[in-house]
Amino acid sequence: MRTITLSTGKVVEVECLSCALVNGWVEPEGGTVIETKYFHAHQDVAYPIKGLIILAAKRHITCFDELTENERYDYINLLAKIRKAQREILGIEHVYYFYNEDTTHHFHTWMVPRYDWMYEFGRSVESVRPVLLHARNQKRGKKEIQEVKEAIELLRKALENN
Repeated sequence: MRTITLSTGKVVEVECLSCALVNGWVEPEGGTVIETKYFHAHQDVAYPIKGLIILAAKRHITCFDELTENERYDYINLLAKIRKAQREILGIEHVYYFYNEDTTHHFHTWMVPRYDWMYEFGRSVESVRPVLLHARNQKRGKKEIQEVKEAIELLRKALENN
């Protein structure tokens, strides 16, 4: 079991966070953004940054090359749909994408938006970790959490209509 701290400060114990989220055992803050047969998209549960989306495979796999052809097709289409909604609905101009194969969770991609306040931490991939930690430690107030929830709802509605 692993101990995970959610963006709200709530602590949960799970064997696999992705399995817990995609199966509904742990509810992501604000709920599911979009779900398909193969993937589940939700706001990152650890970092309260509006529009920071995790796109997770429902199957417990770890590597990109383990995706079936149908899963690959669904994955790229969902990435594009979510990204379009981030830009059009939330005004997010730039996003960093991260996916790693040595994770303790299964296959997922982080879609990390860039906001003006983040540039004080730098403008490269090295700035992302300090940005995430700053958000976790400094942006957990009621106002920030409400903004995240509102962004989730806006994305959900946009993706339902698309």
